[in-house]
Amino acid sequence: MNASAGRARRQLSLLSLAIVLGMSPWFAATVVATPMADTLGLSPLLVSWLTLAVQLGFVFGSLGSAVLVLSDRLSPRRLAAGASFVAAGSTALLALVQTGAGAEAIGLRLLTGAALACVYPPGIKIAAGWTDRHRGTAIGILVGAVTLGTATPHLLRAAVDLGFWRPVLLAAAASAALGGVLFLVAVREGPYQAPSAPFDPGAVRRVLRDRGVRLATAGYLGHMWELYAMWSTVGLFLTAAASRHGVAPVWAPIIAFAAIGVGAIGSVVAGIRADRVGRVRVAIAAMAVSGTCAVLVGPTFRVSFPLTVLVTLIWGVSVVADSAQFSACVAELSPREYVGTAVTVQTAAGFLLTMLTIHLVPGWATRWGWEWAYLPLVAGPVFGIVAMQRLGPYRSPDGVSAA
Repeated sequence: MNASAGRARRQLSLLSLAIVLGMSPWFAATVVATPMADTLGLSPLLVSWLTLAVQLGFVFGSLGSAVLVLSDRLSPRRLAAGASFVAAGSTALLALVQTGAGAEAIGLRLLTGAALACVYPPGIKIAAGWTDRHRGTAIGILVGAVTLGTATPHLLRAAVDLGFWRPVLLAAAASAALGGVLFLVAVREGPYQAPSAPFDPGAVRRVLRDRGVRLATAGYLGHMWELYAMWSTVGLFLTAAASRHGVAPVWAPIIAFAAIGVGAIGSVVAGIRADRVGRVRVAIAAMAVSGTCAVLVGPTFRVSFPLTVLVTLIWGVSVVADSAQFSACVAELSPREYVGTAVTVQTAAGFLLTMLTIHLVPGWATRWGWEWAYLPLVAGPVFGIVAMQRLGPYRSPDGVSAA
């Protein structure tokens, strides 16, 4: 990477660590949902909202951040630091709630999601500011780090007695606080960081007026239709598959960790390739592979557990490989002074969509069986491929090409 390659690599490493730590509260309540529900007397509906509330809070936080242009008016590292501390505080308070406080628990999860909306998009902006030629690689590394963080709860489920759920939440809170400290004292903005912009009530409209930004966001929506539906249910799917084939239950969360975590490799490799052959080509290829896996993985459920694992791992690599490239496209095609706002709008729309498929896939599994539960997800990659094909020849007003 240019801009002092060694310093850029160090900063991306520190940024990735800060992001993983800062985002650690995301799935903290999900992994301890069962013992937490037993202690607090939560209904099944409230248990599902321990995850959905974070997604919804993230959407509200993203929309608020975009309207107020926070990611472009404020220092992104200071914004991410403050948001990490808020996420840490709300998660620590969640560990203190008592029986019957279901509404308070959901409220704290909403606050956590809103705070995390001011950690991830500013992180992408910081990553983009450390290079002008290898943004696909830089953001790919960042998404890879987030992917590993997302996979960790499955490993925790296999290795730790989750009956002690309060210490797990406190550990996540401490991690987020440490992430905030890293943002403040170690992470720095790069030489290609866009300058701060004044408050502009029309910033969102200016961002969405650009055809390239709209197409890249459409591609991202197709990607997100599939991604979190897979991530949030793959543990359940593998548990059911292991039970069907007489495999020890402990293997399901371990393989789920591998299936999500291996996406970190896909993100980095795709980022490197995208900087060489074009973001559109890489995104289309990744969606073609992941969409094929969404079609094939269910029918393997009846065939053999090893085949199910193989297809699931391939799906895990491809389903997130394109994620960074949509953000890189938006970072390059949006008005330079509103990169943070553009990325925030994109992520808000994507995470709003995830709430639908996270809810739908378990219902499809109940109605049709796991053999067909993932089949409707293929609509996302198909839609995303069409959007990115239309984006291919597009260039921004300053001559930047998305291809």
